[in-house]
Amino acid sequence: MSATTALIAILGALLLGAISPGPSFVLVSRTAVTQSRARGLAAALGMGVGGALFATLALLGLVALLMRVEALALLVRVAGGLYLLWLGWRIWRGADAPLAQEGPVVAGAATGAAAGVAARGGLGRAFLLALVTQLSNPKTALVYAGIFAALLPEAMPAWLPVVLPPLVLLVEAGWYGLVALAFSAAAPRAAYLRGKGWLDRLAGAVMAALGLRLLLSR
Repeated sequence: MSATTALIAILGALLLGAISPGPSFVLVSRTAVTQSRARGLAAALGMGVGGALFATLALLGLVALLMRVEALALLVRVAGGLYLLWLGWRIWRGADAPLAQEGPVVAGAATGAAAGVAARGGLGRAFLLALVTQLSNPKTALVYAGIFAALLPEAMPAWLPVVLPPLVLLVEAGWYGLVALAFSAAAPRAAYLRGKGWLDRLAGAVMAALGLRLLLSR
């Protein structure tokens, strides 16, 4: 397999992994539908940066260390599981809160220049929340390591580890950017507003279940 073919295969496998539903999808879609398109895109960028970090760690061999040192792997898994549980509880707790209280850029919550300031102020928070969510699951790092081990050529050219992390960022951020654009449209937002309470509880339960699964996994 040539280096170019291997690169295409790796990016395709990672795209399929990103498309499969998980905490990243729940967070980006909910950010887009409850807050704004800009914040949804900021969250998508956070997912992309997290993916690029996982790719860099896998290329550096640090994921292999995580796989071999059981205590370190346990610590990372517990921290990630507890974070997802906290995030699920936070979403569940806000199920009955009016939408305007959750995002100042929602229609009616701010206008004019104040709306622009609120939007800019929330982009960094949306980015960081998405980045931490992406990094909270060590299994994702192991998936990256497995794909790289299976598909990277033994005689790897010098350019391949240089271009791989930025391309991973584009794949991850590109997919979640599409998710953000889709869920920030008028129809999904209207549907969400009609069933906000139970949709938020469902999203919170999914996050908590993923956290418990991570805590109980081996």
